[in-house]
Amino acid sequence: MTLLIAALVTGIGLGSMYGLIALGFQITYSVSSTVNFAQGSVVMLGAVLGFVFTERLGLNWLIAYPLAIACCGLFGVLVEILLVRPFVERNSEAWLMATVAGGIFLDNAVLFSFGNEPRTLFSPLAQTTWQFAGTGIYPQQLLIPIAAIGVALALHFLFRKTLQGRALLAVVQNNQAARLMGINTTMMVSGSFAISAMLAGCAGLLIAPLFSVHSDMGTLFGLKAFAVAILGGMTSAAGVMLAGFLYGVTEALVTAYLSSSSTYIVVFALIILALTLKPDGLFGRPAVKKV
Repeated sequence: MTLLIAALVTGIGLGSMYGLIALGFQITYSVSSTVNFAQGSVVMLGAVLGFVFTERLGLNWLIAYPLAIACCGLFGVLVEILLVRPFVERNSEAWLMATVAGGIFLDNAVLFSFGNEPRTLFSPLAQTTWQFAGTGIYPQQLLIPIAAIGVALALHFLFRKTLQGRALLAVVQNNQAARLMGINTTMMVSGSFAISAMLAGCAGLLIAPLFSVHSDMGTLFGLKAFAVAILGGMTSAAGVMLAGFLYGVTEALVTAYLSSSSTYIVVFALIILALTLKPDGLFGRPAVKKV
């Protein structure tokens, strides 16, 4: 029972983080039919900037964390302008490799400037454990799903209750019609990349106190989050978040009851099976083709 509770808590925390990062993939895909494959590197960027701003510059976390997230958003805009837009305008799929290269560039730039030695981002919520049913739980592990759900609700409010959010939804539904109605679709696409990167940076800050902060920490997180986005369905934001929870809990249970060496074999085999049965994702909708 203790092992089960520990696995569930760990899985829900990790799943929330995967869902946040995957939601970034879903947003950019919905708006522009493109994604930022440097998303995992932005997770790392958020954690590294959080460490630099708090530990090296001595800023209060209330200032440092929003500043780190804003910097991640700026990086997302640069990715769209420099690595995606030029290729999309020429009807080229080369943005796929360009964003991968952008992530590799960022990883190595941080490696050169930040170093390769793992650091720990301090959080008072990751210092002592709370005992529950015989297992120790860091408060930080409970904060992650709470923050993830809060961010998801905030995004829902943004899209449904604000003028900018409704404009973004209009671009999602019909790009050409939105442009004819006077909506700056180019700005909306850049905004979607900014939101995507900010979600990744937020995930990096949440998970960093429980993991080491280093230049390649985001690579595996990004790959898993993309798998979650595909599994949930690129057309469903709620589905992506649910898929994140499913993935995280499954990963934690397999690790706890089998072994860490078999985790990826079992989890990705289940993902392949699920996508074989439902190619559009567990909660996605088939694309409607006009004839």
